Amino acid sequence: MRIHRRIGISVASVAIAGVVLAGCGTGGGGQSAAETKEITWMTILHTPTTPEPDGPVESAIEEATGYDVTFQWVPAANGNEKLTAAIASDTLADVVFTGSLGFTSATIRKAMTSGQFWDIEEYLDDYPNLSAVVNDQVLRDGSVDGHLYGMPQVKEKARYGVLVRQDWLDNLGLDVPHTTEELADVARAFAHDDPDGNGKDDTTGFYDRLESFDLGFRSLSGYFGAGSVFELTDDDEIVASFGTDAFKEGMEWYRDLYEDGAVNNEFVTVQKQNQYDAIAQGKGGIVVTGIWEARNFQALAESADPDTPMEWALINDITHDDVPRRILTDTAGGIGGWYLFPKSEVKDEEELRAVLDFIDKMNTEEVYSIMSNGVEGEHFEFDDNGSVSILDQSTWDQEVQPFQASRITQNLVTYPSNVKYVDEAAEKMDEQEEFVVTNIAQSLTSDAYDSRWSEVRTAANDAYNKYMVGQLDMAGYEAAVDELRAGDLGTIEDEYTAAYAELNG
Repeated sequence: MRIHRRIGISVASVAIAGVVLAGCGTGGGGQSAAETKEITWMTILHTPTTPEPDGPVESAIEEATGYDVTFQWVPAANGNEKLTAAIASDTLADVVFTGSLGFTSATIRKAMTSGQFWDIEEYLDDYPNLSAVVNDQVLRDGSVDGHLYGMPQVKEKARYGVLVRQDWLDNLGLDVPHTTEELADVARAFAHDDPDGNGKDDTTGFYDRLESFDLGFRSLSGYFGAGSVFELTDDDEIVASFGTDAFKEGMEWYRDLYEDGAVNNEFVTVQKQNQYDAIAQGKGGIVVTGIWEARNFQALAESADPDTPMEWALINDITHDDVPRRILTDTAGGIGGWYLFPKSEVKDEEELRAVLDFIDKMNTEEVYSIMSNGVEGEHFEFDDNGSVSILDQSTWDQEVQPFQASRITQNLVTYPSNVKYVDEAAEKMDEQEEFVVTNIAQSLTSDAYDSRWSEVRTAANDAYNKYMVGQLDMAGYEAAVDELRAGDLGTIEDEYTAAYAELNG
């Protein structure tokens, strides 16, 4: 469920920050939430300072929900340490948001499956604001070994796409590409046909960076039919996507472009900021990234040259041969983590229902606006065009920004914007939801994955980079994957396959 509002965000308004909820808490005792309507909420802080207790946003949340809320902020720099320590000692709050740590911390995953937190699936239908956003896909990808240990934070399911310089297409008389063949032709034209018309050989097609294996190329591989990190074979075996024929077909396609100069030569060492600067400077005309990034590239270019001719085509429907339209998730299937309810704090079903009632009231348009924009008249106002304008940026940064990523559904309301490309990007991301491909193993448990995946992924990434720059041929890449599969990767795949069979047998 997403609500589209007739109000906009001005250029000087919200700079969305990531706030991850976690922390260390009270350790229990006293009256229950059901008796007092008091809620404690562990929260990691991503801003320099904490909001004042009982400040305007917290007070507005309390008024809207009818609950007295105490946020416990933990600086992000040691959030992982504090959260895992709190879980280990069972000194928690009524609500604990894991953020991305729910996917990366073995301690949190083990606590979820050990019975430390409530399984809430059977209760969801009683809370309309929660059940409205937990569809079958969110339920599947938000469960762990078949159990929903908390309320998933819901966000966009697939944000990536292909950004192409529209002004360069126009200069060369080219159409917007919608297939991999057309995209390759555009990349070569951008590399060889002087798309900016300056008479110099100083442009390329794709401008990639060192996270290509995990981000840019990974997204491209989905068009060829590869899965999202792990996928299910026709024989009901779970395998790493980087070893599949579809992934390797995509690699061959991309290396052909690299060898033709249509991908920046040094991409395996390019940092994110260097990539952004190069795009803003017109060194490359194709970026595989979050569709919303068009506005950021545009802003960077305009800050250097207000008269820049830069224009972007936002593309979300690239297809390859007879592979149906698809897009790999870049957001764990639209799940930003879990709001967990510890049994040490939420002691019985009555207390659980009180906490779920609070979370349900948090997932309303009113509270979403409070946590996104602040209090009308104090933090923002509507201008003559119905757009939201921040009254004082420093006050907003201090009092509102820390709460933004605490929203139960990150994209519950879409605020139309007068910033170029923002509305179009939101529409493109919405369109992709029906085509999203998620990670089949995300909801399963593998001890080998928890302990060894980082090393496996690093080795696979290294083999990918070596193949791309010509240090390995495809046989060499396949040999590297076979070596991984003979060791830890094979164990991970076997454990995931067994877990899948147990859950679906």
